Amino acid sequence: MTPKRKGRYGPREKKTSIKNSIGRVILAAMLLIVQFYWLFAIMWGLVNKYPILSVLVEFFALLLVVAINENNSNVSMKVPIIILILAAPFIGVLLLVVLEISSNTWRIRRRFTEISSEVTPFIKRKKDLLGEIGKDSRRAKNIFRYLKDYAGYPSYDDTDIKFFPEASLALDDMIKDLKKAEDFIFMEYHAIEHKESFARIHEVLKKKAEEGVEVRILYDDIGSFVFINHDFIKLMERDGIKARVFNPMMPVFNLFINNRDHRKYTIIDGRVAYTGGFNIANEYFNVTSPYGYWKDTGVRIEGPAVDNITSMFLEMWGVSRKKGRDTDYGRYFNKAKEQKTERGYICPYADSPIDDEPTGENVYMTIINTAEDYVWFITPYLILTGEITRAFQLAAQRGVDVRVIVPGIPDKRIINLVTKSYYSELAKYNVRIYEYTPGFCHAKMGISDDVFATCGTINLDYRSFYHHFENGVLIYNNEVITDIKRDFSKTFNECREVTERYKKTAPGLVRLANSILRLAAPFL
Repeated sequence: MTPKRKGRYGPREKKTSIKNSIGRVILAAMLLIVQFYWLFAIMWGLVNKYPILSVLVEFFALLLVVAINENNSNVSMKVPIIILILAAPFIGVLLLVVLEISSNTWRIRRRFTEISSEVTPFIKRKKDLLGEIGKDSRRAKNIFRYLKDYAGYPSYDDTDIKFFPEASLALDDMIKDLKKAEDFIFMEYHAIEHKESFARIHEVLKKKAEEGVEVRILYDDIGSFVFINHDFIKLMERDGIKARVFNPMMPVFNLFINNRDHRKYTIIDGRVAYTGGFNIANEYFNVTSPYGYWKDTGVRIEGPAVDNITSMFLEMWGVSRKKGRDTDYGRYFNKAKEQKTERGYICPYADSPIDDEPTGENVYMTIINTAEDYVWFITPYLILTGEITRAFQLAAQRGVDVRVIVPGIPDKRIINLVTKSYYSELAKYNVRIYEYTPGFCHAKMGISDDVFATCGTINLDYRSFYHHFENGVLIYNNEVITDIKRDFSKTFNECREVTERYKKTAPGLVRLANSILRLAAPFL
């Protein structure tokens, strides 16, 4: 059954919002192009005047290729950079050197390390559940061990979790919980639109701030640029709400500008938290419908596991501004009461491009590699690394029922073309591909064998795995997995399966175009 479309407007509905901020983006882009052209002209002139520099550049290019090849990064990300440097040494070397020299990543890394060392001690559990989990499943123990040892997030068996098959349902419940806040409210979202959906939240936040509740909002600058500008911060502060923008877009070469805050969660008194694929903008709740019916999901967690998400927020809040860091982190932790759950474990976790540990990709790969019966994913973007591609292929070859749901109506045409370029690589190994016909599916979920599930912000693409700050919830052997599987089954019925169409060998020109698109994938 196709969901009822609640949207009021068509594809042109964003024009007014875009006009508010597009000028700033165009100006920044133009200044970046001018800066690069200026540097290119200077270096080209020097090379023409001193031919020996050309030889030095080519030698340096060769050294860079060797260094990149030795780097422990994803192979799929190495190849395009190596090809660029070998094909156009001058441009490749200049671009890489400019980005690295102008990058302030090392400063951000240092700030993250400092704040993390202050916050992490507050989420250490008195009880280590790994032994208990291991009695039930060794593969479950291993993945939870990985999150504890390498990401720093413990698992919980005393936290309730509720699944929302639609973002609008999560918003309704979230507003009810916000009205009950007594101590603090933390909100962090990639995109916030100051319209009807946020207005419902804003009304509650303003009232809570007047009552003395501490309210903070953190949003990503580029993620929100079509919706709001920096006047939003002044408006919130006028209502007693603290607001900050993460990683402001600046018209100067800066490698860190590529690392966006893609996380999405609301924390209430350290007791309750909401997270999932949805931002706080009208289209996520089908108030408006630029891309047909918008499919998104989320979860509500209540209990000690909220501490994991609180630590994520406090780190990002502290890093977003040099001044105004917290000094008493302890007051925000250990607020939740233990919940009596029938069975199961959860672990809210985060992924960061700063720590060089691809946590999101590793969690997904582990779920795929250990699947025995079935493994299903839903994602808005399917731009796969070589490792994830092979994991899907091998799982299907083992006889596992592997399925992936992607949008039927894309929000970005070029990204959709890249997504489709991966279809044949999966379909010929019997990975089943479904397109969500009612519109755009923005949910980011996976489920396997009725025992594992994930819900969060992590897409099946390079940006989520390697460039963005992300978060998710790993769920094991919990009754909520039944609800997630039911939603997957319902969504399959609203899709068209395109597997057979892409099993056929495509014409040579199509295969060439797909190869070129996949080559550019790491930069999209």
